[in-house]
Amino acid sequence: MKEFIVETSARHIHVTQETLEALFGKGFQLEVKKELSQPGQFASNQKLEVVGPKGVLKCSILGPVRKVDQVELSFTDARTVGVPGVVRESGDVAGTPGCTLRNPENGKEVVLKEGVMVAKRHIHMTPADAEEFGVTNGQIVSVLVSSGNGRETIFGDTVVRVSSSYALAMHIDTDECNAAAAFGAVKGSIVK
Repeated sequence: MKEFIVETSARHIHVTQETLEALFGKGFQLEVKKELSQPGQFASNQKLEVVGPKGVLKCSILGPVRKVDQVELSFTDARTVGVPGVVRESGDVAGTPGCTLRNPENGKEVVLKEGVMVAKRHIHMTPADAEEFGVTNGQIVSVLVSSGNGRETIFGDTVVRVSSSYALAMHIDTDECNAAAAFGAVKGSIVK
């Protein structure tokens, strides 16, 4: 059975350059803290507070900047800040809840009318990976995740995302990770 790494994507924020400058100052650039598994993507040193009607959570900003502001939370996180958990693919923010982003260092805020989501679990693949696994971009598959911790789990409704700029990896959120005890180096495989 062909396998791939399953990574947990903790809550994080993607911002536009405009939002970044509103919160940190004109011309501000994100500082790379750690490179991520997807080529060109990184965790920055910058953090923001996600402010909702019921609570506040501190989140890292991932870079580089994007064309649209997006806050990715788990369902638990969404309940903590008091916004509905809406499952969406990355970039599909239309009709999602909003929140306030606050820079804890200087108190500057930006109000987002939309952009808060629970990211749909997905597998990043190159075209060659997709051919090897016999899947296509946008296809919905089920994935068996075996952590070795007694919580073998099949995740349905997993979208395949294909691009030559991707590296092979599945992304789940922290709630999904906890449900499957998917801690450390965990592998997944597509089940038919």
